[in-house]
Amino acid sequence: MKQTLIGPFTQILPMTGILVKGAVKDEQLRIIENGGILVENNTIIAIDKYKDLLQQIDIRNTSLEEVIGDYVCLPGFIDSHTHICFGGSRANDYAMRNAGKTYLEISKSGGGIWDTVTQTRKASQEELEEGIAKRANHHFKNGVTTIEVKSGYGLSVSEELKMLRAIKNGNAQSKADLIPTCLAAHMHPKDYKGTASEYLEEISTNLFPILKAENLTNRIDAFIEEGAFSPQLIAPYFKKATEMGFTITVHADQFSTGGSKVAVDFNAISADHLEASTAKEIEILANSNCIATALPGASIGLGCAFTPARKLLDAGAAVAIASDHNPGSAPMGDLLTQAAILGTFQKLSNAEVLSGITFRAAAALNLKDRGQLQQGFLADFSAFPTTNYKEILYQQGQLKPEMVWKNGKHF
Repeated sequence: MKQTLIGPFTQILPMTGILVKGAVKDEQLRIIENGGILVENNTIIAIDKYKDLLQQIDIRNTSLEEVIGDYVCLPGFIDSHTHICFGGSRANDYAMRNAGKTYLEISKSGGGIWDTVTQTRKASQEELEEGIAKRANHHFKNGVTTIEVKSGYGLSVSEELKMLRAIKNGNAQSKADLIPTCLAAHMHPKDYKGTASEYLEEISTNLFPILKAENLTNRIDAFIEEGAFSPQLIAPYFKKATEMGFTITVHADQFSTGGSKVAVDFNAISADHLEASTAKEIEILANSNCIATALPGASIGLGCAFTPARKLLDAGAAVAIASDHNPGSAPMGDLLTQAAILGTFQKLSNAEVLSGITFRAAAALNLKDRGQLQQGFLADFSAFPTTNYKEILYQQGQLKPEMVWKNGKHF
């Protein structure tokens, strides 16, 4: 198999040598000056100074992909929480929020999640696939090479299957890798005749086995919140999911607390949102292996407090950062911009922000082959036109990558 040496890059930040949990200082960032990346069969073979790699390679079996100009190379970003499979728009919701209506008031008046459910149900699977691919490829241009995508706007066995099949097919049309998650427990459907408990029982009994049979996802999510599901209601649902071998993740502590404790109790891989988390929840998360995922896009979209990322990190928690890209509360969908803004308001170091959208986000998806640039990992990385990595967050998302590589292929 022929190898490819890519470089030289003015700086490479491999994001290695940093723990998954806890605070990080910028001084802990490893920087390779004038570095190169040697790739074979989608995988990184070596990463080092470019001139040293040139001396080590077998030139007869290695092609050179020269990078002309000054560029900083980072691992491909990972967006570990999105809802980019949907139909319609929620521009009306946004206008109502800015006019003073609350998220819950809008939901009770017919807007909110149920509005998107109605529009997503009207969309064909093919239309959903096209929307997913379009949004994912836009994300990819901005350096995001792995994207988690949730269902949750179907809210019936058949409609959730339509969404998850669309996500699976959309993956083939996306340059990024799409990681599917079943969020059938997004809310109690307004048109469901039974109780919330009966709905969850129907989903777990009739949908879960099909997810396994068709290999549609190994991840189960739930929204634990007023207007959605209580910790007590969700417990049997998560118990069944765990028994069937699914990985658990949780929408937790967005408007009220309770979800993060459920996440820890069920060994969830991540607890996402956490805007309402108090010192109690922060301690619970810090003393667990659950990744605390901040979603600054939702805070920006709703005009509410940010996840207490600084306190979580100082307490020893693992903090990932994701966009929550969705049509209602987080329509921006720009991971880098949101992460930079979160860093400003929460006083996060560059190292903490970059960790949150690379290897710590990979941990939130239980992916052990990406998020860092090192031997044996996927050759997913991007190049920003600057000589100093600090410019990337300093420019708050306005400095975009000019080149993106997925599995060693330059796009």
